[in-house]
Amino acid sequence: MLTSLRQLSLLALLFSLPFTALADRTFTDQIGRQVTVPDTVDRVVVLQHQTLNLLVQMNATDKIVGVMANWKQQLGEGYARLAPELAQKAALGDLTHVDPEKLVALHPQVVFVTNYAPREMIDKISDLGIPVVAISLRHDAAGEQAKINPTMVNEEAAYDRGLREGITLIGDIVNKPQAAKALIEATDRGRKIVSDRLQALPEAKRVRAYMANPDLTTYGSGKYTGLMMAHAGALNVAAATVKGFKPVAMEQVIAWNPQVIFVQDRYPKVVEQIRNDPRWQVIDAVKNQRVYLMPDYAKAWGYPMPEAMGIGELWMAKKLYPEKFRDIDMRRVANDWYQRFYRTDYQGVE
Repeated sequence: MLTSLRQLSLLALLFSLPFTALADRTFTDQIGRQVTVPDTVDRVVVLQHQTLNLLVQMNATDKIVGVMANWKQQLGEGYARLAPELAQKAALGDLTHVDPEKLVALHPQVVFVTNYAPREMIDKISDLGIPVVAISLRHDAAGEQAKINPTMVNEEAAYDRGLREGITLIGDIVNKPQAAKALIEATDRGRKIVSDRLQALPEAKRVRAYMANPDLTTYGSGKYTGLMMAHAGALNVAAATVKGFKPVAMEQVIAWNPQVIFVQDRYPKVVEQIRNDPRWQVIDAVKNQRVYLMPDYAKAWGYPMPEAMGIGELWMAKKLYPEKFRDIDMRRVANDWYQRFYRTDYQGVE
């Protein structure tokens, strides 16, 4: 009886949803599903932090009615300053699950999820009559689109094309195509500065670098983080032996002996652990004080973000090869980006 009442309650809410009569645009999401959405979209629920960040930068926060409950953990505590209105949004679900009753009560026209959201989660939302759009920010071959660690013939092409397709798709769905285009163009401009100055750098002279995360986890091949390091002129020491995001042994890190260690901005305690743990003191990066906490715009995630590509790679290249980027004022560069896309000043670390 309780189950029947719950189903009736969901159906009653569902019948009041305003989008069904307006569903007249069809898109292909990034796992190959055909999704029909209303002509005008003003109410979205976002269960993926990458998409949430992109919508904020497109100045589409007013269209968001619900967010993943752990968005602060995923985006960092400081992100609340960039989009304080997110704290007022309904919090529900995460990357892999959602409460259907809370979801339906928000009357969303579209729900954005990650590409590896469980199929049963996607089907459950779709069965309620709510369009679900999966975002990967990768262009994958058939059969690889829903995987966290896909097999890619060409990582560079997969992420470069996938980022453009993902941003364009999100922008089109929420009726912000020009904002999406501006993000892509800004990304291209920043990357060109780095590629122009490092194009003559021989492989043998690339700086050996390591991305340190909590619990000795790191990024190897198959993730944007490795491409970020490569674009900035680094040789990712984990690329040859680690696929995706995995833990490694301390003995392995010592054997790699990186010259530079990077730590994501959301893990500042890792920097202190590295500097104070006796095991790390034999590594060149620690001995030469080249352990860097990354600024929040240099998002070394498994998936690319425009600011990571557009200015984060420039920051990383400047840390690796300061003499080649001596004239670049990263605070000014970051502030320009934040003024344009976050509509506030940059106040983070340099």
